[in-house]
Amino acid sequence: MRHHLYNPDFKFVVEPENFNKYTDRELLQYCLGATMYMPGFKDFTPKILNHAMPGLTTMVLCFEDACPKERVPEAMENVHHLLAAVTEAVEKERLNFEYVPLIFVRIRSLKQFKAFGDKLTKEEVKSLCGINFPKFNAENGYEYYAYLQDLNDRFGEIIYGMPIIEDPEVAYKESRMSELTGIKKILDKYRRLVLQVRVGGTDFSSVFGVRRGVDYSLYDIMTVRECLSDIINVCGRDNDYVISGPVWEYFRAPKEMMFEDLPKHGLEDYLMSRKPLVNNEIDGLLREVILDKANGFVGRTVIHPTHVKFVNAMMAVTREEYDDACQILGADGGVVKGSGGNKMNEIKPHSNWAKKIYNRARAFGVIENEGAYVKLFAVNE
Repeated sequence: MRHHLYNPDFKFVVEPENFNKYTDRELLQYCLGATMYMPGFKDFTPKILNHAMPGLTTMVLCFEDACPKERVPEAMENVHHLLAAVTEAVEKERLNFEYVPLIFVRIRSLKQFKAFGDKLTKEEVKSLCGINFPKFNAENGYEYYAYLQDLNDRFGEIIYGMPIIEDPEVAYKESRMSELTGIKKILDKYRRLVLQVRVGGTDFSSVFGVRRGVDYSLYDIMTVRECLSDIINVCGRDNDYVISGPVWEYFRAPKEMMFEDLPKHGLEDYLMSRKPLVNNEIDGLLREVILDKANGFVGRTVIHPTHVKFVNAMMAVTREEYDDACQILGADGGVVKGSGGNKMNEIKPHSNWAKKIYNRARAFGVIENEGAYVKLFAVNE
């Protein structure tokens, strides 16, 4: 897989790298980008085999919230079929392995996880990148990862786990830090199998009976913002784990895109001053992604295909960011003028930032400046 295949004519300063489920974890954890959820009973096999959505690089087939309980057996059967069909197509050279998206399954419970895992075959596992663990907490986390470790040992394959931190015990202030500390201990024990940490903004909002409107961000909802802040604080120190942003729930497909009058620089200024760009739904998504990046999140969950290219485009790194990161990583210490001549690069304090920028650049590519974001996403797939 490679990001931005929907726009093959775009000229990068540095091209994004190819990746697949066997890519080294240190890079792969940055590569997921816009991770699209869909019900597990939806037959997505033809779209994968026909490479019908070139912008989609990561997908999650859901047995939980997106799947009614009575349809879980149907969904499991569908996912087993999809994984087997994809592996067969690759092995018979009807599908290039480099066009296989990273495929994850969001399980419903430990019991359902074991029911699904016990019927996995070695052929299916070749196309399965990992498992998403909903409502992950300090109580159920060990059992989830212990069984995941058993699957890895049984097949001699890599199957990652991605905890979704969205449990009420994390939402409640009085239990949050002890819960997050317990979660972090589990992740540290199974670090090799942790690809990303995911967060559930909708679940946190539900606890407090709130819902952000299309003109607001989750960062405007104080109780939810505190949850996200503490998750970053505990799990994101020293780049311990890559943490992805929560879902944006509004969508409206752009009918047309007219960007001739946009400034060549300052896309963030344009969006944050609320000048209309695409439409209310996409503009709101883009503003929230800007805040994701500012707070250290990489990629995010999406629930609509129209969101994929916007999120992944915004994950690309500008030339100035990339040059600063390379300068910082290539120096021993001290303070130097940044590549744009407009900032201070302090080598040691900025090193974690530089590592994150450099890995994002490898995953999503380097573009000339902020104006190039528009050129990257303003194409029809």
